[in-house]
Amino acid sequence: MIKRRNRAKHTATFEERLAEQALRSTAAANRLPKDSKARQRLLRHARQLETASDINKWLSSPNLQPSKMPELLFADLKKRPLT
Repeated sequence: MIKRRNRAKHTATFEERLAEQALRSTAAANRLPKDSKARQRLLRHARQLETASDINKWLSSPNLQPSKMPELLFADLKKRPLT
């Protein structure tokens, strides 16, 4: 028997789903007492989702430039003889 992956058809974009989950986490946190650990966890989760959204925007931007770091590393390796 072949196992099949469960695949979900999303109607909203990844960006929209991140924003929606961040709003739900923030709303749930606002219903809890201010000194609650659960509230702090929910707020941290909302911040992480917002950061993920920012990273996604950055990665999908058309102006994204490739990293120069691998070129610098390989240039340094080319200078040194292999032992």
